[in-house]
Amino acid sequence: MPTYADVYESWRRDPEGFWLKAAEAIDWFEKPTKALDASKKPFYRWFADGVANTCWNAVDRHVAAGHGDRLAVIYDSPVTGRQARITYAELQERVARLAGALEARGVTKGDRVIVYMPMIPEALEAMLACARIGAVHSTVFGGFAAHELAVRIDDAKPKAVLSASCGIEPGRVVAYKPLLDGAIAEATHKPDFCLVKQRPEKEAELVEGRDVDWDAAVADAPFAECAAVGGDDPIYVLYTSGTTGAPKGVVRSSGGHMVALRWTMENLYGVKPGEVFWAASDVGWVVGHSYIVYGPLLAGCTTVVFEGKPVGTPDAGVYWRMVQEHRIAALFTAPTALRAIKRDDPEGALIRDYDVSSLRTLFLAGERADPDSIQWAQRALGVPVIDHWWQTETGWAIAGNPVGIELLPVKLGSPTKPMPGYDVVILDEAGQPAPPDTLGAIAIRLPLPPGTLPTLWNAEERFRKSYLATYPGFYETGDAGMIDGDGYLYIMARTDDVINVAGHRLSTGAMEEVLASHPDVAECAVIGAADPLKGQAPVGFLCLNKGCGRAPEEIAAECVKLVRERIGPVAAFKTAIVVERLPKTRSGKILRGAMAKMADGAAFKAPATIDDPAVLGEIEAALKQAGFAGGA
Repeated sequence: MPTYADVYESWRRDPEGFWLKAAEAIDWFEKPTKALDASKKPFYRWFADGVANTCWNAVDRHVAAGHGDRLAVIYDSPVTGRQARITYAELQERVARLAGALEARGVTKGDRVIVYMPMIPEALEAMLACARIGAVHSTVFGGFAAHELAVRIDDAKPKAVLSASCGIEPGRVVAYKPLLDGAIAEATHKPDFCLVKQRPEKEAELVEGRDVDWDAAVADAPFAECAAVGGDDPIYVLYTSGTTGAPKGVVRSSGGHMVALRWTMENLYGVKPGEVFWAASDVGWVVGHSYIVYGPLLAGCTTVVFEGKPVGTPDAGVYWRMVQEHRIAALFTAPTALRAIKRDDPEGALIRDYDVSSLRTLFLAGERADPDSIQWAQRALGVPVIDHWWQTETGWAIAGNPVGIELLPVKLGSPTKPMPGYDVVILDEAGQPAPPDTLGAIAIRLPLPPGTLPTLWNAEERFRKSYLATYPGFYETGDAGMIDGDGYLYIMARTDDVINVAGHRLSTGAMEEVLASHPDVAECAVIGAADPLKGQAPVGFLCLNKGCGRAPEEIAAECVKLVRERIGPVAAFKTAIVVERLPKTRSGKILRGAMAKMADGAAFKAPATIDDPAVLGEIEAALKQAGFAGGA
């Protein structure tokens, strides 16, 4: 069996041959004759002369190979109490009819379609139906504010919007249709029509002449065949928040997307056709695109659509109930979800209520995975807990532990090593390669591999400025970290979160690791606040385990002492503030930048992706009490 080193070296030795071999796992209408087109660098193109169809590869070919009875989708909704199981043959019929309904209303290859859906099977079907006819989908997180949806409508200029009457959160129903109506009213561009899936929890009023009932449209629609799509043609645009101004539309090209995701399912995640793979995310995020919809289906696996939360639907044992009931082989979730479960069930007692023997691996990505949470899950589950690191822009893992090739030794705090296709380097402030174990900017030597972004939607200059201008010849990740002597990568913070304390560049992530190791701390964040003497001073925020029963100020004092012991007085860590919760995006990222601005009393705008804006008020009050944010 080849080792990770063998596979990585085979890519480095012959990148063209490596990816052409990987492309053999895809059904092509016209096989690509070359992998990389570098004629317009730095705008690289993969499999540009190949022709295929993503929906064919994700759905139809499994039916054609005699696997139509295999489960494609498991839908489990603890918030409604409903479940559904959809075979590949049933999925093919549903997707082809939906695609037929779109074609019948004038959607053709290259047209954009916005998908604004809750976590129901129709969300996957919407994306696959677009892929089937060569339309470009842009999926927006369901329940996004009307203004943010309007911005995306104006940028993508969709011919149609596919939506649902409502989404369902624990304890409340979120009406989508008023948000959609408001967005269309605000947007300059007007879609030709909207298909609306009516849900029994709250039906929507349809606008005559524009809105069409989903079920009625599909019922009498023709069966659409799979269109021929060029390898370099876009399959989707996914908007990611820019630091300023309009959101950035990350483009994903069809051919490289299929090749990369298919490769990862076998080699990185180690799952086989017919096995159940669950990415506990949402189709509105990149994880949902890559590993709820496309990756598992391209590999012939069963994917899971979960309409619930890691805690509260009904409790912190819901993930383990899912594993038992659906015989899940691999689970992929965010560290923030794991920390929420651990906070509610610190001893992991609920895991013992379920048979989780089917679970081979737990994968984490989306936020830094602190060693304490990884060790907690390893002890509680008895399986490898694999951190891996990637971005919306890359679409799949930059660094990981390729369990399908070789399970490498785990180093806590590291997402292990770069995957084939990624030549990762650490650059110092002068843009030169840094020695091992030195904190610097993480960059990737161009070209990026298949499946990553070739550009931004209608914004080539912004793509160049955002990612390529700082370090010529490299993609700038925006993350800071280091590589050790064994080649293991460590992601320590966003570049903006590296703070300068009296001339020392320090990683907030390293301090967070120390704080998270305290037995009473469930979750934490560290920011840099302006300091008149030292330039910046670290401030820690602590969320405590439920029922720990100790005085918050006592725990805070212990945490300050812990950081000073493990990192040293150079960190000048003196302030730890206990709070009930941290401000996060809906995908689980902690809003450290907003917290830092608050600490300095500076103006800031809450991002559209924030999960609960009320948390910002709680943080501001805590900062003022501690003497920051204009407090005494």
